[in-house]
Amino acid sequence: MIRNALIMTVVFGAAVAAQEAKDTEKLAPYYPTPETIVEKMLKLGELKPGEKMFDLGSGDGRIAIMAAQKFQAVATGVEFDADLWKQSSGRIKSLGLEKRARIIHGDILKQDYSSADLITVYLLPASNDKVRPILEKQLKKGARVVAHDFEIGGWTADKVENIDDDGEGRSHTLYLYRR
Repeated sequence: MIRNALIMTVVFGAAVAAQEAKDTEKLAPYYPTPETIVEKMLKLGELKPGEKMFDLGSGDGRIAIMAAQKFQAVATGVEFDADLWKQSSGRIKSLGLEKRARIIHGDILKQDYSSADLITVYLLPASNDKVRPILEKQLKKGARVVAHDFEIGGWTADKVENIDDDGEGRSHTLYLYRR
């Protein structure tokens, strides 16, 4: 009987972990942000040299890499997908940016953002709703958040920037929030 209970506990734990993994994957399908928009996001967020920024759902790492390279920030991406994490971490290493940029292989809902000066997100509206309470709890006064294409419900943007054409024929909307 104890053996059966132990087996059920292990099976249930694995099922919960698998469901959590599925839920995390759904937070942000990989869709790379054009470089022109990456730069506009970082400029809108007023990123300064030495500031700490986090990109939630960092994909191939392009936002963290540009933040470290062009803006001289201390950049951290958070990426759940193992292949994208390996790819972006490898690119950071090949560019020699390890001192200013890194990618965490993990769940964006389980990180500490209390040191952030700027957060960038390109998540679906439901995912923004899941991230919002974490940011409200952790972000220091004066921290900025730039959301790409989807607003953060319950927050009022300080500034909205519409981009009619990103150079690839697609329009974008960026939202700047201040805590």
